[in-house]
Amino acid sequence: MTHALIVIDMQQGSFGEAAPRHDSVALVGRLNELAGAVRTNGGAVVFIQHDGPAGDPHQPDLPGWRLLADLDVHQDDTIIRKTSCDAFLDTTLDAFLRSRAIECLVITGCATDYCVDTTVRSALARGYPTVVPSDGHTAANRPHLTAAKIIEHHNAIWADFIAPGGPAVVCPSSDVIHQIGVLRDRHLRA
Repeated sequence: MTHALIVIDMQQGSFGEAAPRHDSVALVGRLNELAGAVRTNGGAVVFIQHDGPAGDPHQPDLPGWRLLADLDVHQDDTIIRKTSCDAFLDTTLDAFLRSRAIECLVITGCATDYCVDTTVRSALARGYPTVVPSDGHTAANRPHLTAAKIIEHHNAIWADFIAPGGPAVVCPSSDVIHQIGVLRDRHLRA
């Protein structure tokens, strides 16, 4: 099974002191581990960058638009730009995934309650088998709910989401990495 790791909006403009993100330092480490497992298994790593309008922290070519420096981005990785919460809407993501014969998506990134949620729902609606690492996405505290509760809520929703290919598989990053390795081992023995 060929995986694609989708890393959404892990950009400098989302990780300032004004809006700290839940568990962001550890999250970057887990994303780098997931990317390594996907690459080792012959999958694709796709970084999604949001292009915000003028004056937005994610305005292209301003410092906030750049990916976080601690992300392990390789030359062979793919970067796809978007202008809405949905990484599929008016982008080349779907065409890229189909051209690579990707069979399973692993969706991660920022922000759980906006771009990650919208992209998970869009992937499921398109029939992609989808895995969401329960500790592979982040949010900021909102006036009505803490980031930890936002993450917990969305993990529960995605695991029970009605979609053509079934709900998302939601499990810790370590389980996703292990499963990718098991699939690689089975393929090598076949």
